[in-house]
Amino acid sequence: MEEELKCPVCGSLFREPIILPCSHNVCLPCARTIAVQTPESEQHLAAGGGGGDYADKLSLHSETDSGYGSYTPSLKSPNGVRVLPLVPAPPGAAAAPRGAGPASSSLTCPQCHRSASLDQRGLRGFQRNRLLEAIVQRYQQGHAAAAAAAAAKCQLCDRSPPEPAAVLCEQCEVLYCAACQLRCHPARGPLAKHRLAPPPAHRGAPGGGGDGGGGKGAGGGRKLPTCAEHDLENYSMYCVSCRSPVCYQCLEEGKHSKHDVKALGAMWKQHKAQLSQALNGVSDKAKEAKEFLVQLKNLLQQIQNGLDYEACLVAQCDALVDALTRQKAKLLTKVTKEREHKLKIVWDQINHCTLKLHQSTGLMEYCLEVIKENDPSGFLQISDALIKRVQVSQEQWVKGALEPKVSAEFDLTLDSEPLLQSIHQLDFIQMKFPVSVPPVPLLQLEKCCTRNNSVTLAWRMPPLSHNPVEGYILELDDGDGGQFREVYVGKETLCTIDGLHFNSTYNARVKALNSSGIGPYSKTVILQTSDVAWFTFDPSSAHRDIVLSNDNQTATCNSYDDRVVLGTAAFSKGVHYWELHVDRYDNHPDPAFGIARINVVKDTMLGKDDKAWAMYVDNNRSWFMHCNSHTNRTEGGVSKGTTVGVLLDLNKHNLTFYINGQQQGPPAFENIEGVFMPALSLNRNVQVTLHTGLEVPQSVKQPKLPNN
Repeated sequence: MEEELKCPVCGSLFREPIILPCSHNVCLPCARTIAVQTPESEQHLAAGGGGGDYADKLSLHSETDSGYGSYTPSLKSPNGVRVLPLVPAPPGAAAAPRGAGPASSSLTCPQCHRSASLDQRGLRGFQRNRLLEAIVQRYQQGHAAAAAAAAAKCQLCDRSPPEPAAVLCEQCEVLYCAACQLRCHPARGPLAKHRLAPPPAHRGAPGGGGDGGGGKGAGGGRKLPTCAEHDLENYSMYCVSCRSPVCYQCLEEGKHSKHDVKALGAMWKQHKAQLSQALNGVSDKAKEAKEFLVQLKNLLQQIQNGLDYEACLVAQCDALVDALTRQKAKLLTKVTKEREHKLKIVWDQINHCTLKLHQSTGLMEYCLEVIKENDPSGFLQISDALIKRVQVSQEQWVKGALEPKVSAEFDLTLDSEPLLQSIHQLDFIQMKFPVSVPPVPLLQLEKCCTRNNSVTLAWRMPPLSHNPVEGYILELDDGDGGQFREVYVGKETLCTIDGLHFNSTYNARVKALNSSGIGPYSKTVILQTSDVAWFTFDPSSAHRDIVLSNDNQTATCNSYDDRVVLGTAAFSKGVHYWELHVDRYDNHPDPAFGIARINVVKDTMLGKDDKAWAMYVDNNRSWFMHCNSHTNRTEGGVSKGTTVGVLLDLNKHNLTFYINGQQQGPPAFENIEGVFMPALSLNRNVQVTLHTGLEVPQSVKQPKLPNN
């Protein structure tokens, strides 16, 4: 508050403050200093008129006004206001003629720099700010009382220095601190009648028993201010138009007679209420400012702790280097595995070719020796069998048998350009605006669709959304009304989820996230997967000897050995049925039909390992096989044009086979659970075409009886 009690000119506490027309205050002595004459008054003074009267009007006949004969040309106040002192009339100047006009002068406010003209009353035309004067007096008394209270010490303390006095015994005339009063002056016996009072300094402080306000009591002892126009009249009304207190005589005779006036007490209370209300707003802002200062100091401390950010940056870069080192090791491992794989294939081909060459060479040498014999009957006894052996040996050298299965070049290309670009673009993210959580994403229903047992969802952020989005979280339920689970977290706005259940209803929702948190969920979209499965053979997971055609619906093989190919669909619940049509069947091979896990062995007959459940069949009979265990031999085989049906019932957890619409044996396997893919194994003597999207057979023919 002290700054409000200081004069803007001299920088000291106000002395006899007056109110300028602009509502600012200035000391009366300072007002005399900064009052300047206009050119008109200077000319008047130069003519020798009115100099003494003018100075008298400025002085207000004050006892402190002893003349200004020693003015300096220019002064400067503590707040930077330049002071131009009055220039007195030259000595011996003659008095102005009685008809000469009055000297004019003005006063410039040192705070807002607004000028106010002085009338014939001079500085007496400005009202005295008695309220401010009283507040300054109380402030000075409070400081004096505080100093006196600090000086009042206990007179019986053993401590050094003594404790401040808390009470004064008026009978003993001794000052006590709280501890010494309890010990040396207990309130019992004769001492109970003594009167304990605050120390003298406290009694003179504001709110005590002394002259708290203006030195004459807080009640009505202070002299009431009188009207500036009428010295004998006290202020009794308030002029609303002029916004100043007036007396009764001002209303009767003066310029306020036709103005809107109100009772002084009512306006006093009204303005007090308005000031209190305005103070509440300022108090709230001051509270916010204090909290803001605390926030700024904390922010300053955080900024000064830049080492934490440096350590974080170093740790992040080290983590990137470590990740690159680990990835380097993984890539080197892949290269090693690829090299070993190629070496193994080449060595296997060398051994196989060496064996075939050895057999063929032996057979040729034997045949040459047979040709050398001259016994016709003996030659004809073995010639048929020998010719067939030579033909079979010739067929072993099929097209491609004398070509390397692998090349010397590695089919591994490391694309490091995106990573290099990312490293070059590595920089700090500077947020320009305060960031809040992202708004609700909008699902684009026209782009959401289902295909087989997969669903595709698309979304976007609403227009005019300024909050940054760092990623999205897509959630999907279990297709049976269960809880939602996260299926995708990333920056893309389009996502396809595969491997769902057929003939199921899924609920999906999405939400966005950024550094400030996670936004609200979008609306829930309902998606229905297909009733039946449409799929083809999968070229990406098939053995390299498998040859696919007809849009991956027809399969054959380049090898005499059995090779495995899987379907593109995966089943974990429901009932599913598909058929395989035998397009070609030569030399009585035994293809296998069934289901398998994704990691089934693919270079042997289906059912040889524990990852497949199959029925293998020749031209006469069939067997069920799992873990290389053969069971349930059943009469009836396949030939060109045969249709083999596979029924996977995951509601009953069993697998059933059909040949030409008739069930082949009993249900092949029971109590099967998990995720299964359609599977087939065949060699070069068989060609099969897949038919999917079929309804489950409603009527099943009686199965053939197995022969064990």
